[in-house]
Amino acid sequence: MTGPVLETQSLTKSFGGLVAVDHVDFTLPGGGLHAIIGPNGAGKTTFFNLISGFLPVTAGRVVFHGRDITGKRPHEISRLGIARTLQIKSVFNGLTVIDNVWIAAKGQSRFLHPFRPASSYTDVAREAEALLDDIGLAGHRDEIAGNLSYGDIALLEIAIALATKPKLLLLDEPVSGMSPNETQRTVEIIKNVSKRLDVILIEHDMEVVFGVADVITVMTQGTILCQGSPDAVAKDTRVQEAYLGTPEDEEAAGA
Repeated sequence: MTGPVLETQSLTKSFGGLVAVDHVDFTLPGGGLHAIIGPNGAGKTTFFNLISGFLPVTAGRVVFHGRDITGKRPHEISRLGIARTLQIKSVFNGLTVIDNVWIAAKGQSRFLHPFRPASSYTDVAREAEALLDDIGLAGHRDEIAGNLSYGDIALLEIAIALATKPKLLLLDEPVSGMSPNETQRTVEIIKNVSKRLDVILIEHDMEVVFGVADVITVMTQGTILCQGSPDAVAKDTRVQEAYLGTPEDEEAAGA
């Protein structure tokens, strides 16, 4: 398959007089891990919501593997191969860990026989078990999801997303609120995932972003300020002024 994995062309989202995403042209060539950073209100999550169909587009287009997906519903976009996680972790708290992943894996099928026991879907069960092992949650297989630690819930949400067999995974602040140990474990898993499928990561933890991303896009006020390697972005004076802070700012803060 040739061409970019994902493109947005003049993508725009307005809420009344507020333009949250302003004519954004974005291209994801494919390969590696891409991060999007920017201050609060920069339009990052809204951008994800437009790509994944959670919000209707005001103007512009979203193209995935050469196919215009603008205006499609979230479940349609998911079936085409885009999965995402949310800032607010979302799992079935009353179900076991394995059942959460099983439901997501079986959800890719358009038909579930009402009189066939779940245990008979051995292929789906194997997929779910393999994902839990891959994501580091095999030991919590039969635990109620609502009893997991915050870090494990975040990992379960990633496993649920992977169960849909995506070609592109959108991660919205996956390590937010985690302890240092949880962050380190989750980052390693995300790095491993990015070796086999395309990943776009929104994250405020700059140590994480600059440690894992191959390419970084910086957004501010609904537009793309710059894009490049971590080293190029860190040295960009516009980024320093708008988001990362200049050396002069650091000196003043330490005075």
